[in-house]
Amino acid sequence: MNEGQFDEIEAIVARFHTMLLEQAREGSAGIEMATQLTTLVDDRAGFLSAETRGLIVQRITERALGAGPLERLLRDPEVDEILVSGTKVIWVERGGRLAKTDANFESDDQLRLTIERLLAPAGRRVDEAEPLCDARLPDGSRINVVLPPLAVDGPALSIRRFRPRGLSAAQLVELGSWSPDLVEILADAIERRLNILICGGTGSGKTTTLAAIAGLLGNDERVVTIEDTAELRLNLSHVVRLEGRPASIEGRGEVTIRSLVRNALRMRPDRIIVGEVRGAEALDMLIALSTGHEGSLTTIHAGSPAQALRRLETLALMADVGLPHGAIRAQVAEAIDLVVFQLRESSGLRLVASVDRVLAGDGEIRTETIYSGSLSES
Repeated sequence: MNEGQFDEIEAIVARFHTMLLEQAREGSAGIEMATQLTTLVDDRAGFLSAETRGLIVQRITERALGAGPLERLLRDPEVDEILVSGTKVIWVERGGRLAKTDANFESDDQLRLTIERLLAPAGRRVDEAEPLCDARLPDGSRINVVLPPLAVDGPALSIRRFRPRGLSAAQLVELGSWSPDLVEILADAIERRLNILICGGTGSGKTTTLAAIAGLLGNDERVVTIEDTAELRLNLSHVVRLEGRPASIEGRGEVTIRSLVRNALRMRPDRIIVGEVRGAEALDMLIALSTGHEGSLTTIHAGSPAQALRRLETLALMADVGLPHGAIRAQVAEAIDLVVFQLRESSGLRLVASVDRVLAGDGEIRTETIYSGSLSES
């Protein structure tokens, strides 16, 4: 292909990309625009092979009608997270490490239209009146959007990819995240119906570990899972999945995690799994764990086992029921048996750094480490 032909193709791409963006804003049907595009590309780029013309059509359609520059990233099975900040270079996470890509959005308009298309199947919208949005895509991936003026450099978009199948304990051992000794400890804890709290920082793999531990459960138990955004896919025979719902634009219809925890107690669960404790639902969960629902699991954002237990106390106090701090602390000590601390190394490897037994006495909560994971070479 000579330089003149290349310039001609790029001119076609740019012209039709602009046209499709304008028609999309006006609500034109995507099928109609794609048909027009195919005809015009055939007319203006007839000197190219049919295969090349098809690739041009695909490229323009992805940019203007699909997820634009995100299309190929969403198709890449190695990408765990996609991070967009305005029209700057798009970043991704692969194998626990961030990396720049060669992709970016050409304009805020293109990015805003892509956000609208991604949110539409979830029945969600985001605008200046409601500039924050958290939703689940049809494939289970989580999407978070922040619009200006809250996002100073243009619309901010993050997509955490969903893995159709979580990693099993055996697979985590192969990856070096777990050791055989850890599997024995956790399997014994499940058998003894101990309540397990998994803690760690953002992106440390708490949900992966939660799913793997849940995979050690027997198929003869009824498990109820409760999440803000449903991510867990448990390969068990009897699972009931509950998902919270945010309020509508009018401020109505919200269903909180706290409401779902209370409702789950009426559903005859053998085990309750709360995806992440973030608010006042902590008190209801603690009461449930200490009144007949032993062997349940949850996660919390914290940097150490001790910090996790302190944060759980604080969240339970947010329920505002007038209980003294000492009573809440006693409830935590009674409800939680083990704390699993999840860590992500600088190399990107996620591993269980420690497992601590919770001990109570003299009004204080103490922990005893019963497992310590060795850090790999960085």
